[in-house]
Amino acid sequence: MITDNEKVDAKDHLESETIDEHEKRENSESLQDEGIATASDSDAGELEDIDTQAQDIEEEQLRLKFEEVTQQYLLARAEAENIRKRADIEISNARKFALESFVRELLSVKDSLDLAKSIDLSADTSDLTLVKKVVEGIDLTIKQLESVFARFNIEEVNPDLGDKLDPERHQAMSTEETLEFQPSLICKVIQKGYLLHNRLLRPAMVIVAKKPMDT
Repeated sequence: MITDNEKVDAKDHLESETIDEHEKRENSESLQDEGIATASDSDAGELEDIDTQAQDIEEEQLRLKFEEVTQQYLLARAEAENIRKRADIEISNARKFALESFVRELLSVKDSLDLAKSIDLSADTSDLTLVKKVVEGIDLTIKQLESVFARFNIEEVNPDLGDKLDPERHQAMSTEETLEFQPSLICKVIQKGYLLHNRLLRPAMVIVAKKPMDT
């Protein structure tokens, strides 16, 4: 028969085993928690390293892209400056030599005038042959000049007598009383005008008719 003391000892032993088992369970759970915490800390560190590496790579890519864009900008700016300089030179040359071909054409006209001037008119003024040569030389010079004008689109403004005054192309210098022409019509041409590519260089200077006062 189990005595009371034995019952107490058995109860104490059971409680002691229960406490030990509980402590073991708590220790096991604590170790598991520590393992999980350690693993979490390790994973967090690895993620942080990955983020840092990704950030470094992104910064390097941005730096390289910035250098590339900067280089392209500098090259484009240099090319634009070269184009501007070439354009300035071409404009300067165009202004400087714009009349080169026109002047070259006029040289033959000058040669003809020099040739006409070289004729000695003091030798015999009664020699019609000599006078005829001078007139022929003048006619030739005028034809050469007209040919030059035609090549450069220079046109005469030479109104016919009796034409109506055109303020866009004619300049009335004065009036003249006459019955030969109707009032306000051109009765004399003092100086021819000229057009360049249909743009007025100089108006024709004319005199317009006016009705006489005593009629």
